[in-house]
Amino acid sequence: EQTISLSSKSPQSHLCAHLLTRTTLSCFCAHHHSGVVMMLSALGSSLRVVFSPPIIMRDGACLSNRRRMSSTSASTSTPVNVFFPERHQLRHHRRRRRRRRRMMMRSAASPRATTNDDAKNVVDEEKAPSSFLGEEEVTRRRSKKMVVSVTGATGFVGTKLVESLLRDGHEVRVLTRSIKRAKRKLKPETLPKGTLLLIEPTKWPLGIKGSTHVVNLAGEPISTRWDENVKKDIMNSRVQTTEAIVSAIANVKEESKRPKVLVTASAIGYYGTSDEETFDESSGSGSDYLSSVCRAWEKAAKKAEEKTNGETRVVFVRLGIVLDRDGGALGKMLPTFQLFMGGPIGDGGQWFSWIHRKDAVRIIKESLVNEELKGAINATAPHPVKMRDLTNSLGKELGRPNWMPVPDFALQALLGEGSSLVLQGQKVLPKELLREGYRFEYETISDALNEIVNE
Repeated sequence: EQTISLSSKSPQSHLCAHLLTRTTLSCFCAHHHSGVVMMLSALGSSLRVVFSPPIIMRDGACLSNRRRMSSTSASTSTPVNVFFPERHQLRHHRRRRRRRRRMMMRSAASPRATTNDDAKNVVDEEKAPSSFLGEEEVTRRRSKKMVVSVTGATGFVGTKLVESLLRDGHEVRVLTRSIKRAKRKLKPETLPKGTLLLIEPTKWPLGIKGSTHVVNLAGEPISTRWDENVKKDIMNSRVQTTEAIVSAIANVKEESKRPKVLVTASAIGYYGTSDEETFDESSGSGSDYLSSVCRAWEKAAKKAEEKTNGETRVVFVRLGIVLDRDGGALGKMLPTFQLFMGGPIGDGGQWFSWIHRKDAVRIIKESLVNEELKGAINATAPHPVKMRDLTNSLGKELGRPNWMPVPDFALQALLGEGSSLVLQGQKVLPKELLREGYRFEYETISDALNEIVNE
């Protein structure tokens, strides 16, 4: 009896192992959306095979990952003992399979220019969304270096945006109120190599001059107890910062040094709350406090287009509830579930329009380069869920019960008016992004939570 260990680092590799004896083991590896498929045939002697890929297909059926099985070759009764990897290895291979599947979907959707004389049938590759482009086209577009000024770069989304832009080879200018705090949050020594400038408020106009793009994510946190002073800070931190940026853009007299794009954050709080209505970019604004903040925020940003005679394209990214492990709403929920004390917030019937942080960063980057994106876009996943569905999925991923709801009165006592953030919701759909052909990396809450929990 001989032991052979097989693995495939490349999804398109072909393996063929020959025994030193007269027995031959032939293996075929083919790339598939679900991963690497291993097909075996053994002749002449008993083999003990250890597989590193987590799934083996036999006769069109997927065998169990965690148990030892004995299968028989179609041409002989020779047994083949199959040993599968440990749980942590399975998680690693599942993540690799999902990444490969997403890459294949994007490559398959890559547009191709045609030789047809009819201009309507020719794809304008410069305007095509990057989520539709193949690897070569994405690389070509990334080679067009951008100089991006970013406010709010130390926030939950901003930190990942800075990292992603540097990784793609762009220059990043962080417009910050405190250079010391920015260094502590961003940890420049851990970021990808590239040009990163930290600029204090008095020099923001100099930082914006010469930038090709500006991203405005600045704003005080809203997940706190509101009083009149806090509400004033929430409004002013967004509107006044945006007005300062717009003024700096408009004051750049040399057209070649003026930013061509301003992408500013907004929020789905623009629409107000509802248990029944479905909102998209064409829906009107609500009548509550957060709606008024979003209206003033977007109005201030819109002036950049007016003051530059339309030369600066403005995009309002209305962010949903951003999910990731180390912050945001999910960062506060995970510890309670890990202590077996998790449950829905309120009655669990409110809508939860969410977005994975990786998709939020990709949407902002798409807004920078896709000239077809103008005005408001909803940065939410295409499948919003109810709060109880979110907590059920989270409990399932963590292997924890979903049994201890947080009552309304407790949150109202803790957060006051701010409790409306979690006790009331809205169902928001990303109509404009879907119309442009954007492909979400995480479309469903189960996919997002699986990646976050098992990361």
